[in-house]
Amino acid sequence: MEKDFLALSRFSKTELDAIFALTKELKQKQKSGIEHHLLKGKTLAMIFEKSSTRTRISFEVGMYQLGGHPLFISGKDSQMGRGEPIKDTARVIARYCDGVMIRTFAQATVEEFAKYSSVPVINGLTDLHHPCQIMADIFTVIEHKGGYEGLKFAWVGDGNNMANSWIEAAAIFGFDLTLACPEGYDPDATVLEWARAKATSKIVITRDPKDAVKGADVLNTDVWASMGQEEEQKIREKAFAGYQLNEELLALAKPDCVVLHCLPAHRGEEITNGVIEGKNSVVWDEAENRLHVQKAIMATLMK
Repeated sequence: MEKDFLALSRFSKTELDAIFALTKELKQKQKSGIEHHLLKGKTLAMIFEKSSTRTRISFEVGMYQLGGHPLFISGKDSQMGRGEPIKDTARVIARYCDGVMIRTFAQATVEEFAKYSSVPVINGLTDLHHPCQIMADIFTVIEHKGGYEGLKFAWVGDGNNMANSWIEAAAIFGFDLTLACPEGYDPDATVLEWARAKATSKIVITRDPKDAVKGADVLNTDVWASMGQEEEQKIREKAFAGYQLNEELLALAKPDCVVLHCLPAHRGEEITNGVIEGKNSVVWDEAENRLHVQKAIMATLMK
């Protein structure tokens, strides 16, 4: 298995399914109050160059529940923020800590950090990938639908880091995925090329959200403007008109479909209040499962 967790494409279906199995076990233990200190005495450095709610809390609480110690490091308050080379920071932190989680902008940053780190590095989010979130999403689908095999997944909105990681997941796990993205907002071309070369399932890009959600088992969306894109908000609002996950689109999916959103949500933009609060929404289970999945990832890599 890979030393680091940087993108789903680095792992096999068997390896990722093993993480899901451990996730289920650790979640059951946590719910039952059974101690599971798999990382007792170990330390996780958490580097944040992008702000966070769920990523910071879930990794920090998760490391504590595993018996280890999390260490928060703000990018702007560290020497990285003052221009220290990434490879220097990586080699030093690896001398102090047993693992590193990074939430940053460029995928190249986590790739370089992992190259020079002698301890595992976990991608907490980059502009290209969000692998921990997708693992939590799929685990939530497994809980609610009994598995992912044979299901139709739909993505409505920006071809962003979430969309890229969903595309990798579809290729690895073998489920059909249709992404409805406006012209000019497609997923990363290299990711799409890799996935289509590997996939036995269908990975389709469409301009019509209705085509994407028709008969779907899983509906998913994200904000129209991600962190760092706030100045594009007005432009994106025009481009994404018609790409709202609303009651009209929901009615085209299967009646027992599940609705996902990685949060934070801009209600009234990419999703309506009625859908995110409706009977098909599993958004809060999805958010909780960040904790359990990331504990399994840390335990797998760091123990």
